Amino acid sequence: MLDRRESDQFSRRDCLRLSLGAALAGLSGWPTIVADDIPAKPKSVAAVITVYFRNSHADVLLTKILEGWQHDGGPGPALKLASIYIDQPEGSEFGLEILKKHGIPIFDSIEKAVTVGGETISVDGVLSIGEHGNYPVNDLGQQLYPRKRFFQEITDTFQKYDRVVPVFNDKHISTVWEDAKWMYDRSIEMKVPFMAGSSLPVAYRSHPFELPLGSEIESAVGIGYSGLDIYGFHALETYQAFVERRKNAEHGVKWVRCLEGKVVWQAVDDGWVAADVMDAVYDVIPKSKANIREDEGAVLFQFEYTDGFRGAQFMLPSAGQTGVAVKLKGQKPVATGFEERPEPRYPHFAYLLKGIETMIHAGKPTYPVERTLLTSGILDRALHSKFENGRKLDTPELTIAYTPVAWPHAPHPDLLAPPKK
Repeated sequence: MLDRRESDQFSRRDCLRLSLGAALAGLSGWPTIVADDIPAKPKSVAAVITVYFRNSHADVLLTKILEGWQHDGGPGPALKLASIYIDQPEGSEFGLEILKKHGIPIFDSIEKAVTVGGETISVDGVLSIGEHGNYPVNDLGQQLYPRKRFFQEITDTFQKYDRVVPVFNDKHISTVWEDAKWMYDRSIEMKVPFMAGSSLPVAYRSHPFELPLGSEIESAVGIGYSGLDIYGFHALETYQAFVERRKNAEHGVKWVRCLEGKVVWQAVDDGWVAADVMDAVYDVIPKSKANIREDEGAVLFQFEYTDGFRGAQFMLPSAGQTGVAVKLKGQKPVATGFEERPEPRYPHFAYLLKGIETMIHAGKPTYPVERTLLTSGILDRALHSKFENGRKLDTPELTIAYTPVAWPHAPHPDLLAPPKK
């Protein structure tokens, strides 16, 4: 069983202090570092990216470092971009202009970027952003971004120059499970502070509610939209951010299956999916159909955790937002949606970047990479099941244990608006 426990993460006291500070700072603008033991002096980072166009993941993360939380020249994170490697500079004209404006050196190899062209690792951390760009898609519908290659070359550089610094890996650890597991294992072997994941768990929640650790969750249902690979990951990661807080969790998943067509609704009629919980989440998200059962293109990722808890993640053409509903013992379901406002340049990425910033300053992950490893594995196995016509796949490899750590999500966007004159 994989098990990296809370000693490698921020302490609960640290997280509570950060949560409070971020929420208070949100009343007047974007949050700043507030933990007593984290200095405000910027730490330097190298970036290894696929491509840099407007509103790409490179833009909504790196431009916040260069030009402020709202891309307006105002205050930003306590990070300084020291260097960058761009895998596909073609199509990156937007980013190249910004990098030129700020005098950021662009290197033609990952090793040179990590060493800033020198003979030592002088940066305090590395951001690996392997999202967007022209990369092949396999038979499962997975886009084969070079995240493993990026991580391998980054960590090869650590070995060569005998220094390890924190690494953040954007979105899935890798779309392919075997690559994701290799990356995780290498981070353990080399003692690399490693963090990854989606921006949606820290995004604005339309109907916010909190779940304390150890909650008695009877059932939970998630709804996602768009492509199964590209957005299925976001949906699963938001789902996991809630269900990992159930009593005696988290120890992983023992099997996965992908259902399509009429059998999706049969799983509801048979009681495998809680209909009232499913309806609760559908009610709080934007959608194009009044009744969820009118969605003929529905897909259901069905999985069972090692403790017997049932995982149910819908991917619906009719959905216009990602959402999760939870039913606690003896209570009615509660549900929320995760909003992805485009301006100022996808602000929920500011809260993801806040977690990255905190990791770089602290030298250890802000929250567990194991959550992302587990969701990466569930998605990969679900897509394999879909390719095999819905075959149920046993997943002993997904016996992954970890302790959740609280981290603040974005406050209501109205609180982030500048004060009226």
